[in-house]
Amino acid sequence: MDYSPRHGRILSLLAEKGTIGVNALAALLDVSVETVRRDVKALAGRGEIVRMHGSIGLPSVVSEAPFERRMRENREAKEAIAALAAASIRDGESVMLDTGTTTSFLARALLDHRRLTVVTNSSDIARTLATVNGNKVYMAGGELRSDSGAALGFSAIEFVSRFSVDHAIISAGAINVASGVMDYDLEEAQFGQTVLARGRRRVVVTDSSKFGQKGLVRVCALADFDELIANRMPPADLTQALQAADVSLRICS
Repeated sequence: MDYSPRHGRILSLLAEKGTIGVNALAALLDVSVETVRRDVKALAGRGEIVRMHGSIGLPSVVSEAPFERRMRENREAKEAIAALAAASIRDGESVMLDTGTTTSFLARALLDHRRLTVVTNSSDIARTLATVNGNKVYMAGGELRSDSGAALGFSAIEFVSRFSVDHAIISAGAINVASGVMDYDLEEAQFGQTVLARGRRRVVVTDSSKFGQKGLVRVCALADFDELIANRMPPADLTQALQAADVSLRICS
């Protein structure tokens, strides 16, 4: 099928990023939103892309499970964050990880480590790190979520509460000055809160798209963790609030 150069560029960007908002796509292509909407209409009419609420994606991506789709979003940033976080963990140490795309990338970044003790509620993380390099992996029990493969609820919280670890690391659904770290799911927020309470070092990992966003449920205040690892510096007001809360900032170079 013949495409204009811009249509080909749109398809290439979708193959790279998974899904893209219409406004973000207009900025990437340096054209107006109206122009992008005309392109989207043409490509959607041929079945090459699928339109969603304010964004577009390739049909193969849209049909993915939600967790798989989120793994594709901001992948480069998440992989850089994961590499930086992994470099701060030594062989033989203990790590507790919640379920999340960034923590799943962290599990992959830890594959060269040896003799780790890993506690998690994520079946993806458990599968990644179990049975390699002498690791011990403890998986929280309970009903697994179909979208993320995570165990949540009372049983999962009770299980991880038995452990004390060197590094407690959670991902963030949103982070802002007023509310601190937030999530969009009550049980995930409760689990993340418990994870942070079990670590001698308490870390939040997040890409910059979460800065200034408002979630539905509060996980913790800014003063309730020690370190933030991100791909970019937060906005000035959030940076000041984090520094006032004595949170160390580690930014990917």
